Amino acid sequence: MGRYVDEILQPGERVLYSTNEHWMFFLPAIAAWIVAVAFLVLWRLVTADALMLICLALAAVAGLAALYWTATAWFHRWTTETDVTNMRVVHKTGFIKRRTFEMSLDKVESVDVNQSIFGRVMNYGDLTIQGVGEGTQTISTIASPLAFRNAITTRPVGT
Repeated sequence: MGRYVDEILQPGERVLYSTNEHWMFFLPAIAAWIVAVAFLVLWRLVTADALMLICLALAAVAGLAALYWTATAWFHRWTTETDVTNMRVVHKTGFIKRRTFEMSLDKVESVDVNQSIFGRVMNYGDLTIQGVGEGTQTISTIASPLAFRNAITTRPVGT
């Protein structure tokens, strides 16, 4: 399965910038993996059989949750594409149920970046694209939102 943007490129159109959902989608999974490992360490430290079983059961539950959250975060990132071509902005989410958003660069009126303090530190944020006659679209939690905004707003010399 190829990238969506590669399938829809028009003659003479080329991809200028691509980004993806930020890796922070994995934070719940990372926290659950840490909890699972902590319960496994605790399981090795306790001597009472009942406490050992409880620690092992909690480690298993945390491990299953971590596995689920890891898989869903990976699948979400894998099925989401956000690109700027020399003609338009393209955003696609979903695998079977697909949702796409495309806006011609000529129709882009403004591009706003919204980052929390944590988002600034981790370099992710939300992008709101206002189009002339096209409405407003928000792309949430993308990596490097300022670079993506610059790719949209920068016009090559001579155009």
